[in-house]
Amino acid sequence: MRALLTRDLRLALRAGGGFGQGLGFYLILCVLIPLGVGPEAGRLAPVAPGILWVGALLACLLSLDRLFALDWEDGSLDLLATAPLPLEGAVAVKALAHWIVTGLPLVLAAPVLAVLLHLPGPAYGTLVLSLLLGTPALSVIGAFGAALTVGLRRGGLLLSLLVLPLYVPTLIFGAEAVRRAADGMATVTPLLLLAGITAGCIAALPFAAAAALRINLR
Repeated sequence: MRALLTRDLRLALRAGGGFGQGLGFYLILCVLIPLGVGPEAGRLAPVAPGILWVGALLACLLSLDRLFALDWEDGSLDLLATAPLPLEGAVAVKALAHWIVTGLPLVLAAPVLAVLLHLPGPAYGTLVLSLLLGTPALSVIGAFGAALTVGLRRGGLLLSLLVLPLYVPTLIFGAEAVRRAADGMATVTPLLLLAGITAGCIAALPFAAAAALRINLR
């Protein structure tokens, strides 16, 4: 598992489609919103939690189509299916690599970019915690969608249509936690729900994704 994780991280960094693309998109979005809406804090602060979470969601979505595509093209996916490591474990490792390359940089960059959107100070800690709890679910759900569409030509649009509805609960509770923190309200309930969604996705979706890959490999 460690060798597979190292391999996927190296491929993602060499391809430039994870770390640079997702983080660059997140930066551009947070820069363009104040230019389009206006730089006034009274306009940006109320919508900042939603913008920051929607940006993170879309940034995670950008590189999902490559999650299994390279392995499908060079035949590595067939080797993974017959390797001693269960295919469910390989899916989990690939989702972890996607989160390290895409989700983790977004978590680290979010407090800096939140300054551009005039997010209230008390919400910064909750923003980081909510992204830390929620972005792993985005990667695991994305791995499930990528497994369903692997091998399809121009499957990126179909992947987006499949994955975006599944992202909605994570988006709702993540943005709600940040909004409550900005308003000085309790954030325990949305954070617990967010953690529960992530735990459920990690527990169930690698098996569903592995089943989808086996069907596509037949």
